[in-house]
Amino acid sequence: MESKPKLKRTLTMWPMAMLGLGYLTPAVVFDTFGIALRDTKGHVPTAYALTLFAMIFTAISYGKMVQAYSHAGSSYSYTLKTLGANAGFMVGWLSLLDYLLLPLINVLLAQQYLEVMFPSMPNWIWVIGVSSIVTIINICGVQSTAFMNSIFVYFQLSIVFVFIILCIKEVQAGMGIGSVISLEPFYNNNFEARAIINGATILCFSFLGFDAVSNYAEEAIDPKKDVPRAIILTAVLGGGLFIVASYFTQLAFPTTDFFTEIENSTAADISYHVGGRIFQLFFLAASFGGVFASGIVSHASVSRLLYAMGRDKILPSSFFGHLSHRFHTPVYNIIFVGIICLGAFLFTVETAIHFISFGSLVAFSFVNISVIFHYAVKNKFTNTFKDIIFNLISPIIGLIFICVLWAHLQSTALILSSGWGILGIIYLFVLKSVIKLDLNSVAKKHVWEDEAL
Repeated sequence: MESKPKLKRTLTMWPMAMLGLGYLTPAVVFDTFGIALRDTKGHVPTAYALTLFAMIFTAISYGKMVQAYSHAGSSYSYTLKTLGANAGFMVGWLSLLDYLLLPLINVLLAQQYLEVMFPSMPNWIWVIGVSSIVTIINICGVQSTAFMNSIFVYFQLSIVFVFIILCIKEVQAGMGIGSVISLEPFYNNNFEARAIINGATILCFSFLGFDAVSNYAEEAIDPKKDVPRAIILTAVLGGGLFIVASYFTQLAFPTTDFFTEIENSTAADISYHVGGRIFQLFFLAASFGGVFASGIVSHASVSRLLYAMGRDKILPSSFFGHLSHRFHTPVYNIIFVGIICLGAFLFTVETAIHFISFGSLVAFSFVNISVIFHYAVKNKFTNTFKDIIFNLISPIIGLIFICVLWAHLQSTALILSSGWGILGIIYLFVLKSVIKLDLNSVAKKHVWEDEAL
């Protein structure tokens, strides 16, 4: 009898951290810079710093839950095991908003870069081409995904470094603020706390990546040790890069006057004004490499979430719970996400970000809640200083920051995402009343076999 295929354990800490950075896409700071500059009223690095501070506590919570449940599925799995079937299903369903749309938004951004570099080619070629290549790479296995991702991340980081040098040169020559050392990007006369928080709700989209690392828990050699470390490392490195890059960008571009349109990527305008047409081509190539890497990793991550939900029969298991015997990857899910990416024509960057922000805040909120319930409520809570800090105070602080972001989430995101939530409630009713799936048994039984680690 042929054994049931499993995800292969091949990843160590650094490849997972690189996968996280690839998911974050360091160059995304330039894509969303115009939107962030407008919404923060000229305080982009301040908003990034606030978002990083808020995300660190949530990153710690992800690490704690990986140590408790070293399985694919991320926030869906943690909520299912700690808060029950109904909550787990809804968190998984709502989280699909950001996990499904991030591969799509990467295809959209890649198409925009390629359109600038090759203006005579029709857009549909790029959408189909990028979606197809990313799908094929993911089908071949997580090692090929990690290898291709690392190449694009390193190339991207090198171009960002060159960009900072050119920014310094142009600012010293009188461009923008005119001084390399200035507090204006962090605090100026237009400072408004509400504007900073509004900007942070959008920029939390940029931090999607540290949480996605948890989806590789079943492909990590030592998940309880390496996955939490990779999560924290991804958040710190990515956040630090965002702050530094946005600081120098705002020195050169203190207002939105340089940008032709801010609702979509501003990377082309930024690179052209700093380094001219030749540098713009290299910059867009790096940006394309960044979104391509993010497309690969986000594609891989959502396919694992769909696999976890399919394996639990919350989604049709014959399709979503299928693993390839040859590649040990959820091939059907990967192809399914590739088809969704073809919908890039239907979205703008700003619209997709609204959806993604809602889904990510749902996931972040319930991971913090799961830590509190798992460690401080359901299990015996020791009153050691370390337990109090990491199992109670840290997730509470993380949840408070996430609630602040919730309070400032734009109404557009709430309205658009509520429709998806209503569909989830209807589907949940069908699962329980029509299909007669016992969700409580899904939550109680160990659908995953813990391996000796």
